[in-house]
Amino acid sequence: MFESFTAEVVSMIGKGIFETLYMTVISTFFGYIIGLPWGVALYVSSQKGLKPNAAIYGILSFIANVMRSIPFLILLILVMPFTLFIVGRTYGSTATIVPLTLSAAPLIARMVESSVSEVDAGVIEAAQSMGAGTWTLITSVLLVEGRVSLISGIVIMLGTVLGYSAMAGVVGGGGLGDIAIRYGYYRYQADIMIVTVVLLVALVMILQALGSKIAVAFDKRK
Repeated sequence: MFESFTAEVVSMIGKGIFETLYMTVISTFFGYIIGLPWGVALYVSSQKGLKPNAAIYGILSFIANVMRSIPFLILLILVMPFTLFIVGRTYGSTATIVPLTLSAAPLIARMVESSVSEVDAGVIEAAQSMGAGTWTLITSVLLVEGRVSLISGIVIMLGTVLGYSAMAGVVGGGGLGDIAIRYGYYRYQADIMIVTVVLLVALVMILQALGSKIAVAFDKRK
C-alpha cells in the first residue's frame, strides 16, 4: 500500500491542498459578500425585524429556499453557461468558485438571519431610544452583538464549502476531490483516495479549531 506515492504524486497532492483551500476561502468570501446583506435584509424585513415588510421578506426567503434546495452537483451543471461567461471555462479550481459561491450564499443568508435574530431585544431597544437609525442598528448593534455567532457560522460554512469543493471533482473541479475521483475511482488507486480523504478531514478539523479560537477571542462575555 502507498506504493503510488512518487514525487510527482506528492507534488500533485500538495497542489490539490492549495487548490482546495483556494476554492474554499475565496468562495466563502464571495458567498458572504452576497449572503451577509441578504441575511440582514431577511431579518430587517421579517415580522420581528426593524422594518417589517412581508413582500420583501417573502421574495428573499423564497429565493433562499429554492437555491438551498438545489443539490450542489446539479447547480454546478446548471450554472455552467454562467461560469463560462464569468471565467471563460467550466473546469478547474477557479471555475468551481462560481457555483460554490452561488451554493453558499443562500446558506450564509439564513445563518446570518439566525445570528442577528439572537441579539438581545433590550440592546436594540436601548440603541433605538438613543436615536439610532436602521443603518446604525445594523452596523453597530446587530453585527457587533452577533459577532460570535457570525464567526461560528463562518467556520461552519468553510467546512460545508470545502465538502462541496470535493464534490466538484466529479466534473474536473480541481483540488483534493478531483484527485480522489481521478485516481481513487477511475484508476482504482485506493491508497491515493484514502490519503485525500484523510487530508480533507484534517483540513476541516483545522479550520474548525482555528475558527473556535477566533470566536472565543471575540466573545467579550467571557
